[in-house]
Amino acid sequence: MRFFKDEEGVTAIEYSLIAALIALVIVVAVTGIGKFLKTPFITIGCALSP
Repeated sequence: MRFFKDEEGVTAIEYSLIAALIALVIVVAVTGIGKFLKTPFITIGCALSP
């Protein structure tokens, strides 16, 4: 019975799921911002090249 009442592993799984969700949100945000900023950086790079 004590095995079924132990919740330490559940907490670790919850924290790992939260960390994975946060990482996913960061990846999606950075990808979206990268696509948005690609054109201005290419324009600036072309203007600066000799």
